Amino acid sequence: MIYTIIFLILFIIELLYFKVADRFNIIDKPNLRSSHTEITLRGGGIIFWFAALLYFAQNIPYNYFFFTGITLVTLVSFWDDIQSLSNKIRISVQFLAISLIFYDLGVFINVPLIGIVFAYIFAIGIINAYNFMDGINGITGLYTLVVMGSLWYVNKNLQLFTDASFIIYAMLASLVFLFFNYRKRAKCFAGDVGSIAIAFWVIFLILKLILITNSIIWLLFLAVYGVDAICTILHRLYLKQNIFEAHRLHFYQILSNEYKIQHRIVSVIYAVIQIIISAIVIFLYDKLEAITLFVVIIVPLVLIYSLKFYMIRKASLKII
Repeated sequence: MIYTIIFLILFIIELLYFKVADRFNIIDKPNLRSSHTEITLRGGGIIFWFAALLYFAQNIPYNYFFFTGITLVTLVSFWDDIQSLSNKIRISVQFLAISLIFYDLGVFINVPLIGIVFAYIFAIGIINAYNFMDGINGITGLYTLVVMGSLWYVNKNLQLFTDASFIIYAMLASLVFLFFNYRKRAKCFAGDVGSIAIAFWVIFLILKLILITNSIIWLLFLAVYGVDAICTILHRLYLKQNIFEAHRLHFYQILSNEYKIQHRIVSVIYAVIQIIISAIVIFLYDKLEAITLFVVIIVPLVLIYSLKFYMIRKASLKII
């Protein structure tokens, strides 16, 4: 019953936000590198912060550092949605927010220095990768449901590492957002405020699970996004492009823009592939060494991603 109430509250909050966004002209205007063609309300993903607020209000002082961190990244991301900020400001705030959850989880005490460095790189990388991947209708909401659902299953059946409601609130926010975003013509986009806020939530949970189980295998719950984001960054570096500028080189963008596959279908494909990978991880996590499982999963994903270059070449030949 409580989850139904929370869902309805979040639904109403989203509707109220639409009025605010419309009043203050918080919109996303398509450009040459966009995967959409119509002006749409931006920042609908702020619902993830409200979900965190509702949870925190019922569990004070539980997750105080987490809530402070997600509030920081939400504020700076919302500001960036309204008026573009420099990368230095955004990364600095993300660094501060991540430091708060590292302190809360005992990273500075229990992890060696080199591990802390890699943890910062991973956390900031995932935050921005989640943002880069938020480009078509439904992809952020569906992928988040898969990741959070996988974490919920692990928490319930394999390793208790957090309050189940903490995961469910994020899933409820995803469902509310999807109601308005998973459409042929989306009512709203997540914006930086949404993709970065939920990425922060995901990072906190995965890092907590890694520390409790002493296994990095759970990073594979982000395998699809991770491979697409990292391979695309490497591709753009090869092309000597600014990796922080908008582009259309992600695999999902090739499928949507060059091959005209409907956004919602592409989003479902990404979600389904991640479901399969998460199921494999859950089934084999105590049967295979982490490095073996990484190879078994990452290598096929990279091979699938490499098809993008053939597809780009084929599309360019059609144009000629």
